Amino acid sequence: MSGRINQPNRVESWLLQEDEKRLTITEDPKIPNAATVIIRAQDHTLGNMLRAQLLLDPSVMFAGYKLAHPLENVITIKIQTDERSNPADALKRACHLLIAQTTNIKKQFDDQARNIEMGMGPEQAAMPGTQGGAGGYDPYGDGFGGGGTVVGGPVRDAGNADVYDF
Repeated sequence: MSGRINQPNRVESWLLQEDEKRLTITEDPKIPNAATVIIRAQDHTLGNMLRAQLLLDPSVMFAGYKLAHPLENVITIKIQTDERSNPADALKRACHLLIAQTTNIKKQFDDQARNIEMGMGPEQAAMPGTQGGAGGYDPYGDGFGGGGTVVGGPVRDAGNADVYDF
């Protein structure tokens, strides 16, 4: 007899029912510029990424998420913004920035994989005029390791705090 009698089917926990919506946004009637976002068939991976990206937005006053139960793949995100924005727009901006960042990471990964296939390590790829630029090898593309920029990420302003251009 197996110890997994009560465990739900893993595949079914990631599928939606026919009448079920993946995303629901509900405005909070008690708090101005606040909303609750429910995302079905997702877990901590997306919840934590969205929360972190939302908190980087200067118009977001609060962003938090919770996963009600480990066996239910439903995350609840609470967002409150100031008067410059609304929660739905802040969520949309956060999603666009995350998509740009993950696309950039994929491109960097593909470039490095191509360099390795051609027998070039980080030392050869960091030559002036190539991917790493004159500043040296930058494995994360964040500008701290030698050169390069992150598409859709913070714009560095000569040592000042991060400046975001939406």
